Order: sequence, then structure tokens, then C-alpha cells
Amino acid sequence: MTVIKSRFDVGETVVRRDVFREKVWTASPHRVLADDGDRITLAYWPGIVSLAPCAWIASLETGNPAERDRMTVDLASGQWRLGRWTWRDTLWVSGQRVGDYFGVGQFFDQKHRLLRWYVNFQRPYRRTEWGIDTFDLLLDLIVESDLSGYRWKDEDEYRQGRRLGVISDMEHRAVQEARDQVIALIEQRRGPFAESWTINLTWPLPMLPLDLPGA
Repeated sequence: MTVIKSRFDVGETVVRRDVFREKVWTASPHRVLADDGDRITLAYWPGIVSLAPCAWIASLETGNPAERDRMTVDLASGQWRLGRWTWRDTLWVSGQRVGDYFGVGQFFDQKHRLLRWYVNFQRPYRRTEWGIDTFDLLLDLIVESDLSGYRWKDEDEYRQGRRLGVISDMEHRAVQEARDQVIALIEQRRGPFAESWTINLTWPLPMLPLDLPGA
């Protein structure tokens, strides 16, 4: 019988998957930093191996913007392949609250110094027997480490996703509302922007389960 936990234990391995039209777009193992049944906070650091679209991996390796464009086209068509990618350079803490169309992350260097905040606009998560499922809605916000400023990222990619039908009208309206909500939280330094985390690097690297669908 499938068991879906109402909350995960600190240090437990969970898998965050991005799922589009019932097909896995990404799958990455994390360790749980906190989970109260509403908000879940996850840790991710160099050496962890995840699954990601091959076009996304190629865009990182080559710096070719055409690969980024192909990634969204592949997504819209449902035709993509997954490859293995090993995270490097930065420590990443990410959190999302039930019902929110965004998740807030913190990027640290390997001495645990905060480099920047990072907001992913994404579908509200749902719990699975492996962890959580969501879907990245292509728009991001990069925020200064001291919350003094921010800039939008991947707006062209978001517009392309809208044109290709990746992002529905309902999701677009939800993202617009989430944008305003996030800016208010930044300006007021509330919610996730009032939190600070440290990753326990003595934990073993989390790994993807062998029986994970899509892996």
C-alpha cells in the first residue's frame, strides 16, 4: 500500500519532482531541514545527482541560448529526454508553503555565506510517497542577499511558455498574484525572507530511489 506522509523528518531524503502532463521533467533528491505539514524546507548541495532535461544540461555546459529555447519547445511538445546532472559550487536551501505558487530559495557559498535569494514561481506542491511534486512555471526572481534589490529572470522564457501553452491562463493569473505577494514579503522582510538556514554537510548525499517513476 502506498504511504504518503503528512510530514517528513528532519534529515530524511525526499525527492522533488517537476511533473508536466504526468511526465517527469526533473527529479532531485534533497534532505529535509524542516517540515511542519504546511511549509517544507529542503537542502541541496554539491555532489548531489539529479535528473534534468538534456536541453537544460546542454545549455549549462555550452552557454548556448538556443538550447534554452529548445528546452521550452521540448516541454510544450512533450518530447524530452532526461539526463543526469551533478550539482556543483553552491549550497541551496528551498522552501514552499502549501497552496503557494512560489518557492523561496537561498544560495550559499561553501563557507555558508549567503550569496542571494532566489524565487521560483511554481505550482503548489503535493506530497507523494517519495517527497513532493510541483512544476516550475519558468519565471524567477533574483534577490540581493540583504534584500536591498531584485531583478526578474527568464521573462522571455515565461512569455514563450505562455505562447506554447505550457502555462495556462489560470496559472498566469496565479503567477501575477504571487509576484505581488513576493514583492510585499521582500519589502516587509517577512515570511521566508526572515528565515536563515544552515545545511548539515555531515549528512550523506541524498540519492534518487531506484524505483522512482521517471528515473
